[in-house]
Amino acid sequence: MAEPEGSGLQVLLHTLQSSSDRASILSILQVLGDLLSVGTDRRIRYMISKGGSEALLQTLVDTARTASPDYGVLLPLFRLLAKVGLRDKKFGQKALELEALDVTLILARKNLSHSLNLLHCLWALRVFASSVTTGAMLGVNGAMELLFQVIPPYTRRRARIIRAATEVLAALLKSKSNSRRAVNRGYVASLLRLHQDWHSHDTANSYLPIRRALLLCLKHIATLQSGREAFLAAQGMEILFSSTQSSLEDRSLEPVTSVALQVLRQCYPRSPLPLVTASSAYAFPAPGHHPSEPPRLLAEEDFEDDGDEEEDRDSDSEDAKEEALEPTPGDDVHPDANHLHIPTAASLKQRRLDEDQSSRGQEREAVPETSLLSKAKMGRSPVHPVSKNGPGTNPHPHAQPNGLGVDPSGKEVLDLETLLQEDAWDMDMTSCARTGASPPSSTPPGGTADGIHELLQTHPQHVPFHDPFVYLAKARGTKSVADFKTPAFPDLWGHCPSHSPEPLLERKRGIQRVKVLEDIRRLLQPSDVIDKVVFSVDEPWQGTAPNCLWFSSKFESGNLRKAIQVREFEYDLLINTDINCTQYQQWFNFKVRGMRAATPYRFNIINYEKPNSQFNYGMQPTMYSVKEALRGRPTWKRTGYEICYYKNHYRESMAVTGGTSRKCYYTLTFSVTFPHHGDVCYLAYHYPYTYTALMTHLDLLEKSVDPKTVYFRQEALCRTLGGNACPLVTVTAMPASASPAHLEQFRQRPYQVVTARVHPGESNASWVMKGALEFLVSSDPGARLLRENFIFKVIPMLNPDGVVNGNHRCSLRGEDLNRQWLAPSAQLQPTIYHAKGLLYYLHSAGRSPVVFCDFHGHSQKKNVFVYGCSIKETLWQAESAVGAPAVSEDVSYRTLPRILDQLAPAFTMSSCSFLVEKSRASTARVVVWREMGVARSYTMESSYCGCNQGPYQGLQFGTRELEEMGAMFCLGLLLLELKSASCSRQLLTRAASLLDAQDGALDQQLRRCSSGGSGTVELDDEPPCLEEIDYGPDSSSDREGSCSELDRQIREWASLQDQDEGEEEEEEQEQEQEEEEEGLELGRRDSP
Repeated sequence: MAEPEGSGLQVLLHTLQSSSDRASILSILQVLGDLLSVGTDRRIRYMISKGGSEALLQTLVDTARTASPDYGVLLPLFRLLAKVGLRDKKFGQKALELEALDVTLILARKNLSHSLNLLHCLWALRVFASSVTTGAMLGVNGAMELLFQVIPPYTRRRARIIRAATEVLAALLKSKSNSRRAVNRGYVASLLRLHQDWHSHDTANSYLPIRRALLLCLKHIATLQSGREAFLAAQGMEILFSSTQSSLEDRSLEPVTSVALQVLRQCYPRSPLPLVTASSAYAFPAPGHHPSEPPRLLAEEDFEDDGDEEEDRDSDSEDAKEEALEPTPGDDVHPDANHLHIPTAASLKQRRLDEDQSSRGQEREAVPETSLLSKAKMGRSPVHPVSKNGPGTNPHPHAQPNGLGVDPSGKEVLDLETLLQEDAWDMDMTSCARTGASPPSSTPPGGTADGIHELLQTHPQHVPFHDPFVYLAKARGTKSVADFKTPAFPDLWGHCPSHSPEPLLERKRGIQRVKVLEDIRRLLQPSDVIDKVVFSVDEPWQGTAPNCLWFSSKFESGNLRKAIQVREFEYDLLINTDINCTQYQQWFNFKVRGMRAATPYRFNIINYEKPNSQFNYGMQPTMYSVKEALRGRPTWKRTGYEICYYKNHYRESMAVTGGTSRKCYYTLTFSVTFPHHGDVCYLAYHYPYTYTALMTHLDLLEKSVDPKTVYFRQEALCRTLGGNACPLVTVTAMPASASPAHLEQFRQRPYQVVTARVHPGESNASWVMKGALEFLVSSDPGARLLRENFIFKVIPMLNPDGVVNGNHRCSLRGEDLNRQWLAPSAQLQPTIYHAKGLLYYLHSAGRSPVVFCDFHGHSQKKNVFVYGCSIKETLWQAESAVGAPAVSEDVSYRTLPRILDQLAPAFTMSSCSFLVEKSRASTARVVVWREMGVARSYTMESSYCGCNQGPYQGLQFGTRELEEMGAMFCLGLLLLELKSASCSRQLLTRAASLLDAQDGALDQQLRRCSSGGSGTVELDDEPPCLEEIDYGPDSSSDREGSCSELDRQIREWASLQDQDEGEEEEEEQEQEQEEEEEGLELGRRDSP
């Protein structure tokens, strides 16, 4: 039937073009209208494929060129053209070739006073203008001048025609040539006057489409530098700022407000960041790194606008930098045999003599054996295995809610205010590298060291696996580029996790628009702007002014480059780039003091790079209060409100980019109300975890284990470029005896290799690692089984230098170490070189790890998930010519993620990916998978934010939840082994005997994990933000070109045509008469 239908349609179209009989033409138009008014767009597209557009356009031209055009034919023809034209991508070109543009413009000029005919002409022009090319031609032929004749100041007459005219004008101005013409002819000021007039008179908001279309005209013009200049010269910022402020709270004005804000943001004058250089404030003479000439000061002329704004680059946890796949050198790494670090029989005997280290281990063994597996067996329950406190106990048993440390008489023993004003924990003054009790005798009596010692005595803190004196001793050996002297108090004092995770922050409606308008008010109304630098790493002589906060970031993992007081309680902050780099501004960590209690302070970090952030979706920064810690609550907490993240007006210097497209910057703004007056508080992007804290933790872990049963060894894998030791930890169980059989079983245990913190800003990875290490040395039956059957090689911090110096992503050479695994250099990337060497040695000895996993943090997504490696899934996703079904592959790489999906409350299988992308070819997981044949090679990503599904849905991650994820990962390794075909009967029997008292936890868990995954539906990570604004010129948020909207307008008009055509004219005459009467009445009121 398709062929006869096609033949019939072609006959109709041919007859329409060739016939001069009015009745025949009208009949054909009626048939076509009826045919296209029902069904879907497929009918229209079919008609287009059969030459329908050309037939209609030719009929239009022939009818219009007659001596007396027949509008009885033209009007239904225009309606059909509007319906068909918006679906035909080549409609504008066809209209241009058939001269339909000129014909339609002529008809519109002839019918300026005839509303019905003019409306139909405008509909046709609207369709023609949807093509930028034909829109430009219409502009050359005077279409804009015609439209300005049709668009008057506010009136209630001919509203439908005015709306159509403004929408045609907005479509025409998408053409840059038309926008330039509009600027040259002064139309920007005219459009602003029209906007003002319609905004002020349309008090009932009856004509929002007209007001919105006028704003869209300004938006399209503002894509040009000359358009922005004309807008500013015509006081456009002041006009739109005033009108937008008055309509911000009215939800019905949403279509107008959103476009007005886009125009304001586009026209806000671009400026350089208030920094002396674009590169880092610190420099390190790394080998092989040859910095170019010193970066010059950023000048205003670097910021001449070059037209359109660019698309912003983004990089997730595994980055988006392209690197070519290269053949891997077969023997580029030659580690020595000591990489295995397996003790001899003599060393085992020596370890058994180390009784002085077993006291804490005995205490741990005394803890009742409760399997973590049993806690997870009933489903994803929010368990916290590492904590020694039950869910109903106080993690701060020595908290002093009613005051600070007091002696028995009730008198304070330490002047806390003086202590807070001075950095009493300066490591040079408290060189407590001791094993016993007191500060060094070299410090004068009553000195600062005595003060901090007294502080520790009067405010005892009980943080598991933390000792301030051990920390201070370790801190003295930590090397930093800036030579930090003062440790951060949270690192010194320690951190106890909160009782429960905090909920995602509910986003206040309209908060982003409020903040954007406040920024614009700073430009337009600067009377209350202080604009004073109160802290600067580049200009340390900039002293702290009175009546302002005091800032500092000169401590380990600190990152704050500059603070500018904007208003009394508002500060612009700039964070440092990574050392030897000009990018990666994300991590921040700084100290602030001198605050007032119960006073909202606003902080704006103005040099972020990524185009979106989880701060828009419920994430909060973290804060640590010294006064709270001294009251017995040493806790990093989520803090802040009125949080949003948006593009600002700062741009990268053209001197930096060499004239290419320039980087946009983004603002993270948040408000904080501090809990105490005169406190010292630390604010950070996420829960900090420093290198010194790690080294302290490892020392205390080693002292806590029972050396008779747990083999725990920490040593230096290598030295970093900055001179810090990269720790390597080995954990397993001691052999049951020194018999040859037991020693052989000890040496033949398979390996598990886990790494973390290659990206220094991903501190959440360290908290996960902390949980994993504490679980591995614990008395949990599952941990005991793991130790007895595996040797764990753990590198908990692959980039110590970056962590120490507050970098977000790079090493001291300014390079991403997770892109150096293909061919690392011992001189340039020592930690990666030696980590790969360890893995190569295991591989060459036939001892490749069962699982390799690199812990990371993710800034764009929620939950915890893994990236794995599957050539089959990669080929399928890429629709490769090499058929995926033809590829044979071991699918065991999916087993561990499925186990974790069932086991860990924070983990979700639906976010996991197993694609091997070209840009990830030099990452750890891909290199270990490809070069060493480790099928289960993963990157495990933990969100900085929290969860949007599972038991933790709607909650932000705390350190307790992250540590729990580390423990659950280890438990997943055990279940993976128990499920494997190679699992020995001896291990299964041992597991059953250890877990038998847990009511069949093992069997139940294995059944659940064998069910093949969670079966959850893949969820989008985030719904679009309600007020997310694309400030680029090509924003798709304006839907003035949609087919449905114009169709709706035509149908709405047609529904009113049941009456005589003259009724609309009569109605307009009545409205005109009413307006004349209103004008006379106003004239009488104004007359003296």
